Amino acid sequence: MNKEYDFSKSVKNPYAKQLKKQVTLRLNTDAIAYFKAMSKETGIPYQNLINLYLMECAMSGKKLRLKWAS
Repeated sequence: MNKEYDFSKSVKNPYAKQLKKQVTLRLNTDAIAYFKAMSKETGIPYQNLINLYLMECAMSGKKLRLKWAS
């Protein structure tokens, strides 16, 4: 390994804006169980499934319909 490296000709990662950011969310246990069950069916990690679902909602402009009990 070199003692020093020359980064003067390095290029910024063009995909840096597309990287994921770690966040903490409080999710209902039923929602987690749903995605974990789907994870077992598909072989895709449940965190990825949640991300894919949220991205689908964001890309399609899906809006949450709330109905408050009176």
